[in-house]
Amino acid sequence: MARSPHMIFDRTAWSQLRGGVQLTMNALELEALRGLKTSMSMEEVVEVYLPLARLISLHISAAGGLHHAVGGFLGRTDVASPYIIGMAGSVAVGKSTAARVLHALLSRLPQAPRVELITTDGFLMPNADLSRRGLMHRKGFPESYDRGALLKFVADLKSGEPTVRCPRYSHLVYDVIPDDPIEVTLPDIVIIEGLNVLQPSPSPGQLWVSDFFDLTIYIDAVLTDLRRWYIERFRALRDTAFRDAASYFHRYTLLSDEEADAVALSIWTDINEVNLIENIRPTRERATLILKKAGNHRIEEVKLRRR
Repeated sequence: MARSPHMIFDRTAWSQLRGGVQLTMNALELEALRGLKTSMSMEEVVEVYLPLARLISLHISAAGGLHHAVGGFLGRTDVASPYIIGMAGSVAVGKSTAARVLHALLSRLPQAPRVELITTDGFLMPNADLSRRGLMHRKGFPESYDRGALLKFVADLKSGEPTVRCPRYSHLVYDVIPDDPIEVTLPDIVIIEGLNVLQPSPSPGQLWVSDFFDLTIYIDAVLTDLRRWYIERFRALRDTAFRDAASYFHRYTLLSDEEADAVALSIWTDINEVNLIENIRPTRERATLILKKAGNHRIEEVKLRRR
């Protein structure tokens, strides 16, 4: 039988790799980190994310040792560049919750690293630009991002720039907020979460965002579950965030349950599923780790790529 490029762990086997990493989060803190309609239990934090935090800590220590050795070779003592983690996956798979939980755990490691969490939403072109280019119906597809700005942001991080800025995005108004950038100053770890962050360069020989990542994570689920989760989340948003009069989607609050489900299914089928199949899922095997979810959002399997 052919040897797999991945080591595959069921949840029980993966949980045993936690080692001595201690839980530093309580149930109230986890509740504040959960996304709408995304289930994550304290058991999952312990069994899945603590081993992941331990693995990342080991990677960072090894990278620090290599940096020190290379510095000795070069006769230099440059400050190490931040360790960058890329996290990808479909709309509605729970990336944002996973990224926030991982951010919290890594921030509380004994070394007390400075950890920043950046989403690529801020690098979407403003709605006015998307409309002018006829791309509003392709928002979230690779061509809807200012890919040059995202590449420069990550390259500046890796180059050791002391302060790097990136645009801020508002999910309420569904647009980039002008003149209100996020400042990232001297981070030790940066988590970059987004739909398309694992894509290779569109041009042969050109450096791309994924080339600067030290470790990558893809959160996976079957298509039928993703579709159902998106529809459930849309209905929940209709009853919560969309009720704000400033919301871009405020008009959807008048929909009945059946109408809301129909609109959500249409958006999913025409936009999100197409993006998933064409652009997001093909990057899955590039990830260092693949976290596979069951229909209840519970991670059941971890695939770790062999080094």
